[in-house]
Amino acid sequence: MSLPSSTTRHPRLRRGVAELALILTLYVVYSGSRLFADDALGPALTRARELLDVERLIGLHWEASLNQFFVDTRVLGLLSSYWYATAHYVVTAIALVWLYRLGERRYVPARRALVAATLIGLALYLLLPTAPPRFVDGYVDVLSLHAADGWWGSEASAPKGLGGLTNQLAAFPSLHAGWALWVAVVVQQHARRHWVRGLGWAHALITAVVIVGTGNHWVLDALAGWLVIGLGFLVSARLGRLVERRRERPDPAPAAPEKMVPTGHAEQHEPAVG
Repeated sequence: MSLPSSTTRHPRLRRGVAELALILTLYVVYSGSRLFADDALGPALTRARELLDVERLIGLHWEASLNQFFVDTRVLGLLSSYWYATAHYVVTAIALVWLYRLGERRYVPARRALVAATLIGLALYLLLPTAPPRFVDGYVDVLSLHAADGWWGSEASAPKGLGGLTNQLAAFPSLHAGWALWVAVVVQQHARRHWVRGLGWAHALITAVVIVGTGNHWVLDALAGWLVIGLGFLVSARLGRLVERRRERPDPAPAAPEKMVPTGHAEQHEPAVG
């Protein structure tokens, strides 16, 4: 007789393993979008310049001065490089684990929002490949300047030697900014201490500044990333309502058994009129 596995004996552990598999699958899809994305640089640069034109029109063209400041200030450039290459994954993972420990009622809606927003972002990466500022003349790739001091390569924030496996034309929208805002929102919703909520919003703000200052995203990329996260929460709320309605829907009542005509009784017929 076979003994039950640990995941069978512990439903919470089984759910945890399933959630981990889902998040890892999402990460693989996110990282592997390079395999399906259009890598033609010309159209991506055209879209980048169009974004820049819009920013100039509405007064959001802050990339050049901010990028130059990050280049001139070595310590800031190095710290921001570590932030860009690390916080995006580590802080989001910590928030997911924290929410999971708080229980399904808090974790599931937040996870749905993150997954939905990420899928929307990936779809836009495939449909609208856009070059980041570091591909445009006049901007500097700050992570490349400090590649010798970190684990990332000169091509992207991926580990050295793996830059070619990432989608470098995935500037619009910025999921760095989007995921950071997601962290801020869920911390605001569920953290009890005010200073913890403040850390969540600081993380979102610092990330937005870092992605622009390092030459990896346009200002509009960050705003689009925030918008995508908002859409993710709307999708999550909609799915949550659908699930609740399905749970509240009563099961159909079993059909009443058909009445059987007792045997031994002949049917009575009206006498025929002849």
